Amino acid sequence: MICRLLGVPQEDEQRFHGWADTVATAIEPPVGTPEQQEAHWRAIREAHHQLADYLSGLIEQRRRAPREDMISALATDRGADESPMSLPEMLSNLTLLLIAGHETTVNLITNGMLTLLRHPDTLKQLRADPDLVIPLVEELLRFEPPVQLLPERTTLDDIEIAGTTIPQGASLWLVPASGNRDPLRFPEPDRFLPDRPDNQHFGFGTGIHNCIGSPLARLEAQTALAELVRRLDNPRLVEDPPPYRHNAVLRGPRHLPIAFDGLSR
Repeated sequence: MICRLLGVPQEDEQRFHGWADTVATAIEPPVGTPEQQEAHWRAIREAHHQLADYLSGLIEQRRRAPREDMISALATDRGADESPMSLPEMLSNLTLLLIAGHETTVNLITNGMLTLLRHPDTLKQLRADPDLVIPLVEELLRFEPPVQLLPERTTLDDIEIAGTTIPQGASLWLVPASGNRDPLRFPEPDRFLPDRPDNQHFGFGTGIHNCIGSPLARLEAQTALAELVRRLDNPRLVEDPPPYRHNAVLRGPRHLPIAFDGLSR
């Protein structure tokens, strides 16, 4: 979906997935031997270069012949001060949109299907009542969010939390997935309850830091899960747990092997 919005040709979407998957691993420090760590960073640099080269060519094409897509809008917009975005600014913004609009949504849908297959009664409820998908996705964002923690932040002032003073200039890693399981806020936090009332989770952040892509991500997850449940006849897990990505920030299976007996139209 994000590729279509950006204006990436359909035949290039698989390459985009590979670049996004590799670039997303930069969020977390590598593990292993020095040689393995160097190979990790080398792969990320190569993916960045390939992505930047590809996007630069696409931006130039859209400047010459704009279309109804986001890359064309960025390439031709001159802003309030009549000053166009520089190429590095456009590449930075497009890379952010690609990672934020692809990796997290893929994980949300995959985590959602995995959770449904682990809760067959809920899957049956969703099949009988497709409107349940709206609160169900909200509970997925609480119960199994695609973003588990937020990389390093720095405190601007001293702040006291639960009786502990965190000094100005301290480095913090925020863990919204932990807040989503806070028993003081969510009764029975370790249970998956699609009809959970007042489900004010941290799946998309909060306040001024709320994810700008949340409406699209919600719609994509709702549509994908409702259609998968409707069309797959007797879906079941082949492997549980499935193989997970080695990334503590972005949580989701690398792939989700399932079996099913047939497809409905």
